[in-house]
Amino acid sequence: MAIPPAEQIPLIDQAAAESSSNPSKAEEIYRQILDSKAQDEDGLRDQETALVKLGALYRDQGKAKELAQLVTDSRTFMSQIAKAKTAKLIRTLIDYFPASARDLQMQVTNDNIAWAREEKRVFLRQSLEIKLVGLQIDAENYRQALTMTEGLLKELKQLDDKIILTEVFLLESRAAHAIQNLPRAKAALTSARTTANSIYCPPLLQAQLDLQSGAVHADDKDYKTAYSYFFEAFEGLGQNDEKDPRALRALKYMLLCKIMLNLPDDVPPLLLLKSAAPHAGRDLEAMKATAKALKERSLDLFKKALKEYHEQLQQDPLIRTHLSSLYDTLLEQNLIRVVEPYSSVELSWIASEVGQTLQVVEEKLSQMILDQVFFGVLNESEGTLEVYDEPVEDPLQKTALDTIKQMGDVVKSLYDKVSTHMGCEFSPS
Repeated sequence: MAIPPAEQIPLIDQAAAESSSNPSKAEEIYRQILDSKAQDEDGLRDQETALVKLGALYRDQGKAKELAQLVTDSRTFMSQIAKAKTAKLIRTLIDYFPASARDLQMQVTNDNIAWAREEKRVFLRQSLEIKLVGLQIDAENYRQALTMTEGLLKELKQLDDKIILTEVFLLESRAAHAIQNLPRAKAALTSARTTANSIYCPPLLQAQLDLQSGAVHADDKDYKTAYSYFFEAFEGLGQNDEKDPRALRALKYMLLCKIMLNLPDDVPPLLLLKSAAPHAGRDLEAMKATAKALKERSLDLFKKALKEYHEQLQQDPLIRTHLSSLYDTLLEQNLIRVVEPYSSVELSWIASEVGQTLQVVEEKLSQMILDQVFFGVLNESEGTLEVYDEPVEDPLQKTALDTIKQMGDVVKSLYDKVSTHMGCEFSPS
């Protein structure tokens, strides 16, 4: 079969062919397509494709500034196409910014919000404002994100666009949850799920709702329910053609729930699932190492896992918070194991046995005594812990105390009646 000459191959196909071997040539062709005037629908479609492909090219090459300029330059083209399609294109280009250029990404989003407001493109402005709320959450500007959701919700409730309303309620819940405003996070999540139930909710949005529901239940220590939500979220996010990083997060949260439920043996089978295979790597290895430390009740292994997989275990706020709680539990269990055989034991020896500083051990033992995990007292002058047997409550003593309390109530009642009677008898007429 004869190969057609280059001049007969459509420019859009020429650029696609050059994108991997000669990116600069591909960029030149994409620019040529965008600078030309479209004569028909096919021409507009080619320009739309060229715009997205050029944005992807800049993303792959890490050219954030060129990508920002492309978004600005594309406004002329945007005025020629449907407004609904404009919102999708701009959000696609904004999504191409790398995480390292988040400030520039937010600046570009703000600039386009201002442009949409000037052009009276309400749908585009709202779409970009929702995107900006998500970026604010990613940048950990949670209070600013919450303020933005308040204005958006007032506006969107009047329009009654339930899909967008669900998205904003979900963002509000995420921002409130991040600053530990749990009542507001739960209320916003309930509103999101109620709104979503009244319409057909896209699978991806439903998966995000499940992910947030799992996080809220995990904070309530309801790890069984949280696991169910995380599993649904993992299934929904795993249906995408591309590997969604949120699917990996849902899988890690599933493993976290098993660990917090003290079921470390359930972790390896979950890692063998076919759906977990694409996410193999350090993130899953970190959860596996944590489960192993829990199974062996080893603080040393736990600390080693935290150190070796610091990025995977400490950067996610949900995992960091719950592993901190697990660390306290492990420390408590190790302290009980060490002191249990003794009635008096040196604090310095306890510290060496559990691999902690003397100050940490003293603070934890004090807390455990106050919480009545065991009964004892810290003898600071001797540097020892005195352990007592658990006091046995005498049933007769409890009965006697209850009787004295009831007699006190009767005496008080009689005193109140006498006082009232005497007050009436001597009151002036």
